[in-house]
Amino acid sequence: MKIVIIIAFLFAALGCSTVPITGRQQLNVVPNSEIIPLANQSYREVLNESKLSTNSAQTAQVKRVGDRIKRAAEQYFIDNGQPNYLNDFQWEFNLIESDEVNAWCMPGGKVAFYTGILPICANEAGIAAVMGHEVAHAVANHGGERMSKGLIQNFGMSMLGSAFRQNPTLTKEILYQSVGGVSQIGMLAFSRNQESEADKIGLIFMAMAGYDPQETVAFWGRMQNAGGQSPPEFLSTHPSGTRRQRDLNAWMPEAMEYYRKSNMGTR
Repeated sequence: MKIVIIIAFLFAALGCSTVPITGRQQLNVVPNSEIIPLANQSYREVLNESKLSTNSAQTAQVKRVGDRIKRAAEQYFIDNGQPNYLNDFQWEFNLIESDEVNAWCMPGGKVAFYTGILPICANEAGIAAVMGHEVAHAVANHGGERMSKGLIQNFGMSMLGSAFRQNPTLTKEILYQSVGGVSQIGMLAFSRNQESEADKIGLIFMAMAGYDPQETVAFWGRMQNAGGQSPPEFLSTHPSGTRRQRDLNAWMPEAMEYYRKSNMGTR
């Protein structure tokens, strides 16, 4: 109850930000100037501890899809009068050699794909479905939102401003728990609302990038079938089943409008 009261007070005292496309109001007390450098450092550590794929064709495909999704996201904000919204993002897309079925995006646009998810993606549009979803988490600042709540829970409101300076180890752990992707570091799942937002925002971004958004439904069907009774880690941290498919299909008419515009060369 105490945390709820504190969060409610912060909403009133500090205001809140608005999630693009969905319009949901979110708590966000961690500036990009704090979270993005920490995310970039963490990303480099993961790459240093991992083996990058030597498959040039697959690597090029992931980078190509990432670049198209990035440009679509940037275009969305230009079209909606916020051309500077993603100025702090330092985009990067890497393919990691691993059987793990996973992908994630750090706050600020650092993306990692694992080769284990590529067979389930099946094609470039399938990669775009995953890329759009993960980029959407970063664009919607879900990591910052979760980190804000985590910092409040660990430090309290009075110590929030000095948390990064006084306890960098704990703030890094809170970041790891907030960005929701690297399972070996102990990530926690995003909330149901955040996952649903990432589905919708990612659907729009992939459509604007010229990928058929209907592939999202097919991708999640393949993902569910891939694990049998033991679903892949990527699926275990995401809501699944009929609700996800119902939501995706409900948003599909709007996404198809963006897709048709992209194919008419208007973007």
